[in-house]
Amino acid sequence: MKRLPFLLTALIGLGLFGCSKTKTDEKMISTISREAFGELPDGQKADLYTLTNANGMTVNITNYGGIITKLTAPDKNGEWADVVLGFDSLPPYLAGHPFFGALVGRYGNRIAKGKFKLNDKEYTLAINNGPNALHGGTKGFDKQIWKATEINKDSIVGLELEYVSKDMEEGYPGTLSVKIVYTLDNENALNINYTATTDKETVVNLTNHSYFNLTGLKRDILDHEVSIMSDSIVAVDSTLIPTGKLRAVEGTPFDLRKPTKINLGINKIEDEQIKNGGGYDHCWVLKTSESGLVHFATVKDPESGRILEAFTTEPAVQFYTGNFLDGTLKGKNATYVKRFGFCLETEHYPDSPNQPQFPTTVLKPGDTYQTTTKYRFSAK
Repeated sequence: MKRLPFLLTALIGLGLFGCSKTKTDEKMISTISREAFGELPDGQKADLYTLTNANGMTVNITNYGGIITKLTAPDKNGEWADVVLGFDSLPPYLAGHPFFGALVGRYGNRIAKGKFKLNDKEYTLAINNGPNALHGGTKGFDKQIWKATEINKDSIVGLELEYVSKDMEEGYPGTLSVKIVYTLDNENALNINYTATTDKETVVNLTNHSYFNLTGLKRDILDHEVSIMSDSIVAVDSTLIPTGKLRAVEGTPFDLRKPTKINLGINKIEDEQIKNGGGYDHCWVLKTSESGLVHFATVKDPESGRILEAFTTEPAVQFYTGNFLDGTLKGKNATYVKRFGFCLETEHYPDSPNQPQFPTTVLKPGDTYQTTTKYRFSAK
């Protein structure tokens, strides 16, 4: 896996993103607060942290699974609304959900048949998605209590989350020490910085699984206009495992290089890849840069004017359009029907441990896994 020591400089923006207070604006400050969020069956307690920037944007994060439970963004009239799917309380998260807002690990996305080899030794994972392993297993990082530390410095508020995944937890080798830092800046951007180290060679692919809906959770996302700066996707079979080949987007429903309404391509089931994913549930290959974050996607809701711009240092993104939501889950005054949210899960390619031609996800002792993703909100 490509190491990115320069990413520490990407978060120097922690001091640059902030707005200086003036004598006429002394009340406009960034804050962070904590409250009890509930208790797990084993007695562990979950907390909920509220990050608020100087503009009034708020992000709620719980140390249970590092889940983003709420994120507000302004529309073109300056009205704020929640734009992520989730729940108002802990019990629905404990009851099971499709990774709403969660930190995903140790390996985000799918691994074929729940098996991979490392140094000639085969490792077996939980099968939890058809015939394959998905998002770290039956009790992945999304179902753990993380150690939380509040950040409030230089006009930036944030939450540092730490978790130690023991050797062979969910079948993965090596004791993995993980640190995730969420920061909210005064450019209305949520920054997520991921780092990890291991004592034994392992595979790592971390991401956040937030479902966004820029209407303010009023209706589905089919009228959203999306652009993804990518020339190819990772082709997949009917179980969404990579075939090993990349497919050019030119002339296909996957060509989102210009702003395109989601509903124009998502139902073209005559395209085998769309049929396999039940819509968009594919990995777009991104152009990376040694200089840092790359702007890879923009999504806009034309009616509200809300815009999400996404940046990352990762080589790919899984663009998913809530194809498996079926209306059985309700939360925050909304019923989560099919295609009620979209995900931009920055990542390495799916099934990389079994695909030697893909960028490696192997992490070795002495190396540091490090990556950054940023979601910035605006309106016009």
